[in-house]
Amino acid sequence: MAYPSIPSLTESSRAVLRVLAAQGPITRPKLGAILELSKPTMSAAVAELSEAGLVTAFGSHKGATGRTATIYGLGPAAGYVIGIDVGEAQVRAVARTLDDMALATIEERIPRKGKASTDEVGEVVDSVARATILAVGQKERKLRAIAVAVPRIVSVHRLGQGKRKGPEAALRRLRMGAEAPVILENNVNCAAIAEHHYGAARKHGLFSYLQVGVRIGLGIVVDGTLLRGANGAAGEIGRLPFPWSPTEVPFREGLEHYLGSEALIQRCAIGWPAEEGPPPSSAKELFARAEAGSEHALTWVRRHAADIGRLVAACIGMLDPGLIVLGGGVGQNPLVVEEVQRVARELTWSTEIAVSALGANGSALGAMRLAADFALGSILGESRHPAVILPPLGHGDAGAQA
Repeated sequence: MAYPSIPSLTESSRAVLRVLAAQGPITRPKLGAILELSKPTMSAAVAELSEAGLVTAFGSHKGATGRTATIYGLGPAAGYVIGIDVGEAQVRAVARTLDDMALATIEERIPRKGKASTDEVGEVVDSVARATILAVGQKERKLRAIAVAVPRIVSVHRLGQGKRKGPEAALRRLRMGAEAPVILENNVNCAAIAEHHYGAARKHGLFSYLQVGVRIGLGIVVDGTLLRGANGAAGEIGRLPFPWSPTEVPFREGLEHYLGSEALIQRCAIGWPAEEGPPPSSAKELFARAEAGSEHALTWVRRHAADIGRLVAACIGMLDPGLIVLGGGVGQNPLVVEEVQRVARELTWSTEIAVSALGANGSALGAMRLAADFALGSILGESRHPAVILPPLGHGDAGAQA
């Protein structure tokens, strides 16, 4: 179905659209009460939005007085968005309407985990996007935007300018087929956005999300807004000088290497007792052995948790966020949390430390929220400033905007 261009809406219509996007379907009287709009103004706003296909009636509700009120929600022309998380081993996608109604979730593994070429990753991203669009179906819905979370620093200054080295390189196939803009953002930043909307930080305008897994990263939210930094690199705590002592010289990304899962398993393997069997081959196996009662495995888990606790203390000292949310395959493991809290208390002031409940879906959900905010802003005629916006290739300028 072809859609008309986005109309120039009145302020009252924009206000109605904002409420419906934030709260979902609601009765007309409640909508008017929230916005403090008169009945004639509400009628005019609903009529304008309905004509544009942005609002539609979803039935009616009978109140306690017996009166029937029409329920209104976003219409098909408001469309939907997709959030995609490009991980090391798989690509996940989440599609939802602008008022957060779930439409589809798709996941596909990346061949040759950790060793796939840019083209191979790009094929999976494109495949997942196509499968997601197919799963949503026509339903008279328009795809408004796609946001992609990548494990890279994202900034307009770091784009490859058409070469095969920038963080957008794997998205060429996606952009060739998509008719919607593609937003690019760092995966940890996206996970922080998800925590703010759905997770442990829902009631916090100021907090930090610390991801510890294969790599480490920090997402920082201030006054409900993501802090990106001058180069899009705010939260790159893997760049903190490490090791740092009178006898050692720090090296680039030394802390990220030390706290990463691979280095943890390498340390465990050294001197692993024969009676414990072969050393664990992954962090997942190490934690499983610790949970099963292996004292040696538990000792290594506690040592790693103490290191994470020191990093948490550093984040608290720099940012004073009030809340640290732990995520990632290692960071959100229950065996880690108590030791992290203990070490952080010893080294700095009392700060709430919570664990993400979003699991592996955090970055995809955050990317989806980023796309939804951008799409709503486009409809409302309000400027939004994601990290990088990549227009569809072949549908206008193929450059990038900050």
